[in-house]
Amino acid sequence: MAEELGKIEKPPVAEFKESRKLYFVPLILTMRDADAELNERISKYWNQVESHLANLEAKLGRGTLIFHELISVSGDEGLKTLEMVCEQSYRIAKSRVEKGAHFQAIEDSEDLMEYMDWSRCLAIGMQSQKAFTDVYEKYAAAQKKRNETIARKIDEALLADEIGIVMLQEGHKVQFPADIQLFYISPPELDELKRWLREREAAAAKQEAEEHEHEHNKEHEDGESS
Repeated sequence: MAEELGKIEKPPVAEFKESRKLYFVPLILTMRDADAELNERISKYWNQVESHLANLEAKLGRGTLIFHELISVSGDEGLKTLEMVCEQSYRIAKSRVEKGAHFQAIEDSEDLMEYMDWSRCLAIGMQSQKAFTDVYEKYAAAQKKRNETIARKIDEALLADEIGIVMLQEGHKVQFPADIQLFYISPPELDELKRWLREREAAAAKQEAEEHEHEHNKEHEDGESS
């Protein structure tokens, strides 16, 4: 079971035997077309991640391997690609690479492209139930294959007693090897951001419903007047 950092003041170091470890950072991407408040909250989240991660490394050891979803190349080339994907997680990875850590790819480019293609197909939407079922089955198969690849690459790269930092979006279905101890980075702003997004979505849904009702009433009134 993952330990939730940010909710644990002082991890009981003595309880953690020598073994492979992963510090799990929930990946939240900045959206270029998002409003300023959202991106400000995301930036605050990443600042807290850096603080909590640094505290954890001081207690249990520094991460020597950096894993990040959506990146299919290792080393400096992978790091440059990451800079274009997520500036905040790039800063965290780069600072540790500068201290001797290695950026290690966990994606297969073909698996990733296939998964993203089927994801886009589902996002577009389909009128035919059969088409939806076929696409979803292919999406699920691509997702499973991709997750297995990520788990295998981490397993192969992370050596005995080594510590890695992995950044994946929440809701992932990657099954990490059983012998790896997983530490979940959960700063306060993560819950605050989720709550803010839920409230904004609820407000948007309410406004849409009110506008729909207004249009319906207007059409009804117009029909009676005619």
